[in-house]
Amino acid sequence: MKRKIITLCGSSKFKDEFLRLQKELTLAGNIVLSLPFFSHSDGLFDKMTEIEFQKLKNMLSEIHQQKIDMSDEIFVVNVNGYIGESTKQEIEYAKSQNKRIVYLVN
Repeated sequence: MKRKIITLCGSSKFKDEFLRLQKELTLAGNIVLSLPFFSHSDGLFDKMTEIEFQKLKNMLSEIHQQKIDMSDEIFVVNVNGYIGESTKQEIEYAKSQNKRIVYLVN
């Protein structure tokens, strides 16, 4: 049986929602690709210089784009309808790759 691959997309400030969805979607039989950490929640970027921040952000964006490439669909974690700039870019990229897009909040 081929399992559906789903990439979670959304702001890292929604850590609890990501973890809940990751668990639910996995228990439903899917392969779930998610964020490796939650920079907004965990304060990862707090002590970085702007140059360090931009380098890391660019690398993480490339990695996330490759996750989208590997996926059958993306699941947008848009708590209270919130979609930030990075997530908008991920949605546009997924559309350009003809990926199915599912939203937490319609």
